[in-house]
Amino acid sequence: MLVVRQLLGRNVNITEIRSAGLRHGTPEGGWTNEIQPEDCVHTLIAVFTDEGITGWGSASTNDELVRGALHVLEPLYTGENPLEPERVSEKLHAHTFWMGRGGSITHTISGIDIAMWDILGKATSQPVGRLLGGRYRDRVRPYASLLMRDSRVMAEHLATVRSQGFRAFKIGWGPFGRHSNARDEELVRAARKAVGAESLLMVDAGASDALWRQDYKWAARTARMLADYAAYWFEEPLPPDNLHDYVLLRNSSPVPIAGGEVLTRRQSFTPWLELRAFDIVQPDATKVGGISEARRIAWMAEEHGVRFIPHGWNTALGLASDLHLASASRNTDMVEYLTGSPFIDDLVEARWKLDSEGMLPIPDGAGLGICLNMDAVEKHTGQRFGSAGPSAG
Repeated sequence: MLVVRQLLGRNVNITEIRSAGLRHGTPEGGWTNEIQPEDCVHTLIAVFTDEGITGWGSASTNDELVRGALHVLEPLYTGENPLEPERVSEKLHAHTFWMGRGGSITHTISGIDIAMWDILGKATSQPVGRLLGGRYRDRVRPYASLLMRDSRVMAEHLATVRSQGFRAFKIGWGPFGRHSNARDEELVRAARKAVGAESLLMVDAGASDALWRQDYKWAARTARMLADYAAYWFEEPLPPDNLHDYVLLRNSSPVPIAGGEVLTRRQSFTPWLELRAFDIVQPDATKVGGISEARRIAWMAEEHGVRFIPHGWNTALGLASDLHLASASRNTDMVEYLTGSPFIDDLVEARWKLDSEGMLPIPDGAGLGICLNMDAVEKHTGQRFGSAGPSAG
C-alpha cells in the first residue's frame, strides 16, 4: 500500500501510445456491404508510462484512422498524467472538437480513455468499477449476440449457444426487415422456440445499415408482432438520426425500444434522453468517448428514467469496460456478449466463463482485471507488444 501511495503522490507520465488493428477473424456484421475476416473494424490501443505500467483499450474503428488520430493527438497526450483519465480525455476532446466531434478522433480517444482507467486501476490495485464510485454487483447477465440467418440455421446456432449456459439472446441484422413481414415473424418464431419461453429474447433490426429501407409504420407494426413473442426489447428499429420517429415509436410500442450505439459524446445523447426517445440507451465505450463518457451518459440516462445497457459488439477490452460500467451503474444488469468472435474469446488468457445461472463474473483484479493473451494479440495484429497482466504493464 505504501508503494501505491508513493506512486499516487507524484506524476505518472504518458511516454508513448501504440495501436494495432485486429484482423484474421473479424466476425460478420450482417451489413449489406459485408465486412471480411481480414477487414479491420477494431483497433487495440496501448498506453505506456514512465513508471512501467501499460494500460490497454480498444477503439471501434479502422487502424489507419487510429494512427492518423494518434498523430494529431500526440502533442496533447505526451507527458500527461494517465492517473487522471477524465481530465486528460476531456482535454483531448476540447482541443480537437473543431476537427469534428464524433469521428475518428473521438473513437481513438475512447481507446485511450479505457487504457488510462486500466492504468489508474493498476496503480491503485483496484478494479475500475470501484474507482467509478463503487460496485453494486459482482456479476451480470450477458446476452449472447448473434446474426439472424435462415430460420433453421439460426435456431441450431441458438440451441448451441444456449447449451453453453446463456439465458439471454439477441438476434439481429441479416434478413430481418429486408424481405417480408411474414419472413420477419418466421425468424422470431423460430428463435423463441429455440431459446425457450424462460429465456430473454431481444431483436435488433440493424436500421443503421447503409441500405435500410423500412420506416416508422414498419417499425410500429413489427413492435406489435414482437410483443406476441415476449421480446425483451426492439433495438435500432429506425435509422439512427430519426429522432422524431423514435419518440413516436417509443410512446406507442408495446415492447421497450433500444438504441444509441452510433451516437458519440454525451452531447449527442442529450436530446434523445430529454425527449425519451429510448427506453434503453446503448452507448459503446469503444467509440462514445471511453469509460469516462459512458459513465456520464449512464448518469444522464438514470436522471431521465432510461435504462443504460452498453453496446458491446467489439473486443474483450470493450467487454471488460462494460462489465465495470455495469458494476458501478445502479440499474445496469446486462451486457452484450458477441458470440463466436476471437476478439472476445481468444484475446484473454483466462476464458470468460458463465456460472450455473448464466451470469458472467465481473473482474475484481486491478484495472480492467484481465490478462491479454499476447500470442493471440500477435496473431490478430501482426505486432508483439510484450506481456500485459492486470497488475503490471
